[in-house]
Amino acid sequence: MNKSILIIDDDADMCVLLTRFLTKNGYTVDSAHSSNKGIEKFKAGKFNIVLCDFRLGDKKDGKDILLEIKQHNPETIVLIVTGYSDIKTAVDVIKAGAYDYITKPLIPDEVLNVLSNALNHESYVATGALNNAAVVNNAKKSSSGNNEFLIGEADATKELYKQIEMVAPTNYSIILNGESGTGKEVIAKTIHELSSRKNRPFVAMDCGTLSKELAGSELFGHLKGAFTGAINDKEGHFELANGGTLFLDEVANLTSEIQASLLRVIQERKIKRIGGTKEIDVDVRIIVATNENLQDAYRHGKFREDLYHRFNEFSIDLPPLRNRRADIPLFANFFLQKTNNELNKKIEGFEEDVMRMFVHYSWPGNLREFRNVIRRSALLTNAGKISPSTLPGEITGFVSQKVFDNNAPVTIEPVKPASLDLKDTASKAEYEAIMQVLKEVNFNKTKAAELLNIDRKTLYNKIKSFEEAQ
Repeated sequence: MNKSILIIDDDADMCVLLTRFLTKNGYTVDSAHSSNKGIEKFKAGKFNIVLCDFRLGDKKDGKDILLEIKQHNPETIVLIVTGYSDIKTAVDVIKAGAYDYITKPLIPDEVLNVLSNALNHESYVATGALNNAAVVNNAKKSSSGNNEFLIGEADATKELYKQIEMVAPTNYSIILNGESGTGKEVIAKTIHELSSRKNRPFVAMDCGTLSKELAGSELFGHLKGAFTGAINDKEGHFELANGGTLFLDEVANLTSEIQASLLRVIQERKIKRIGGTKEIDVDVRIIVATNENLQDAYRHGKFREDLYHRFNEFSIDLPPLRNRRADIPLFANFFLQKTNNELNKKIEGFEEDVMRMFVHYSWPGNLREFRNVIRRSALLTNAGKISPSTLPGEITGFVSQKVFDNNAPVTIEPVKPASLDLKDTASKAEYEAIMQVLKEVNFNKTKAAELLNIDRKTLYNKIKSFEEAQ
């Protein structure tokens, strides 16, 4: 398996350290210190993974590089390195097509773990085109029933699953509305599992990662020679999902031309491969997902109204995690169990303060952010229970914020290092100044460092020292 990685980071020392570490662990590594150099090296070489810092200090940021790489080769796996203060940024790059994100400060085991998961994903994707047989096998595997899903107990969750159980046995097309990270693909798979199509393929397609040129080929397939680079006949996602369910994520990103073609396929239940004349019958249930309001999108001319109504035979709104706080302990233990299996660890659970912080935190990245916090904390925990010292500053430093649980306001006091020597007035003043500035900039460490007139690394080190004092 190809293990070639391109690192794009304006921090030369970080590039050197990562290169040495990853080379020792069997990877072939190259690096670039600017966005332009990174794009040049990517186009000139053959990399199956790009590890890119989001904040590069030049005209382009990580998202710009991600989009350019995906335009050149949509199958390349891109991992974005960001700070925990940039969770909203991380969610944004996932929407734009990043496979995952890694948070600073980098933990060696976490980097290897994310890369391993990425390579496992890449193992059933051939360079430049989907390996169709593997996609079908993967789809069948996802339909076989396993412990991938958790049904919560919050009122919002119970209402969600009432709707799922009601619509799953039908053949209705469904729109899933929800913020990034709320588990739209998991819900789509659950609907598939509860339908009469459960023994047929479930095929997912991320519409946000495909260029205009490739979207038609990915959806409908193509014949050899249909366009430059079409070296073999290829089945599209409609053929792969025939008899089963096709899940289209971020459907609002499809171009108007592809929307028109999609409307015809839904109406006629027939497709033509690009470059072909033969019509192929398809029997596919369609579930689409979006974090945009498709009604607003068609009112502003960004989405076809007739296509919206074709999709909208039934719609489901997925509640954000902050609106289903009763589920948080359940998901914490669920994610921990999966992480224990993944890391071959036996972490016993969570300290009481940790669970309290989880319940009151706002979780802007929803379940995806929650899962990553658990995985990161588990890496830092050798035995026993997960403690506050393993959590990121955005959670441990959650300051005096009103949250509402069952409509009852609760005031969360700042979590301060337990063993901080309050007699040391200089240290106390420094701690309070940093926390105040972090609060003012919504825990954006880059902005905080600028306001405090220190560099990011110094700020990270100071925060780490405060956390170690707990």
